[in-house]
Amino acid sequence: MTQTSPDGLRPFLAMDILKRAKVLEGQGRTICHLEVGEPGQPPAPRVLEAVARALPQPQGYTNAKGLTALREALARYYADQHGVAVDPEMILATMGSSAGFILAFHTAFQPGARIAITRPGYPAYINTLIGLGFDYAEITVRAENNWHLTGADIEAAYREQPFEGLLFASPANPTGAAVDRAQLTDIVATCARLGVQFISDEIYHGLDYRGPSVSALELTGDAVVINSFSKYYCMTGWRIGWMVLPQRLIRRAEILQQNLFISAPTLSQIAATVALGERDYAEEQKASYARNRVLLTEGLRGLGFDLAEAGDGAFYAYAGISRFSNDSLAFCETMLDQAGVAATPGVDFDRVGGDGYVRFSFAGTRQTVEEALERLQGFLGTGRSF
Repeated sequence: MTQTSPDGLRPFLAMDILKRAKVLEGQGRTICHLEVGEPGQPPAPRVLEAVARALPQPQGYTNAKGLTALREALARYYADQHGVAVDPEMILATMGSSAGFILAFHTAFQPGARIAITRPGYPAYINTLIGLGFDYAEITVRAENNWHLTGADIEAAYREQPFEGLLFASPANPTGAAVDRAQLTDIVATCARLGVQFISDEIYHGLDYRGPSVSALELTGDAVVINSFSKYYCMTGWRIGWMVLPQRLIRRAEILQQNLFISAPTLSQIAATVALGERDYAEEQKASYARNRVLLTEGLRGLGFDLAEAGDGAFYAYAGISRFSNDSLAFCETMLDQAGVAATPGVDFDRVGGDGYVRFSFAGTRQTVEEALERLQGFLGTGRSF
């Protein structure tokens, strides 16, 4: 399953596990899905109503930057949630955060530039950089520091191997680690001092369990910010996100968007515009994640997983499996086949040290988490080795 191409490109194992789980479901098995970071609920009812009204109309291309109504609504979002004035002309609607990463790399850097990311981290970062012909550097974050990145970490990595950019997520996937205002200020200031372009992945904003999420836009006007409606607004399959760029980069990003994607899907933009006004619904979903967070963290600890702290945000538990296995992929494959519990091997997020971890998502229903824990208790109680 982990076939690696000569240039280092690897499968996205979360999606491979999902594919295998779907095969098993096709055979009549019932699977507890904890492998993908995907809310279990649909978008808010008013979002679906707006789409139903728009559906009979021709769905043509929009402005490459996106619908004016959407970008103006996003500008209000930054004013209301972050106290920041953002010009709607600096906002670009994208086909999810995935397209945002592609646009950010090609907009802000020359071909072959080296971009730093954290390890463990979202596997698509590395694979996208490799696939686009960029280089990457990894900055290790550690469990003993609650997986938090510091300015000192960035500077040490830069001195060892200079890089042109830093892509950083808070809250992060797979650990759920989120930095506070002081920590983010340290990171932003370090990048500015080193001449490193900062890209802030904020797709889990709103899903911080300690307090309001802090946007890089509150601290600097020079960051490239990437966000998405996938997580907080329950719209993964709608493939709609956005970027905020500095003045010096927005025109190049717009030109790339025109040629690579034309525009984000029109129906999804209509849905996103309405979703921004449905935060009460989104907060209800967040409350269910918060309850699942406690349930899963305590349950995994009780079963023998190594999990010192619950994640600060997002909806993941990045759990150590040293008591059971030193091969996270084999562990996850066996767990899926024999217990019907789907989770993602840590090697997906950390090619060096990830074999000691597994990521579980608690974005689904409480019933799914409870059922998974019950199955794991029976599965791990057999004394088998992995």
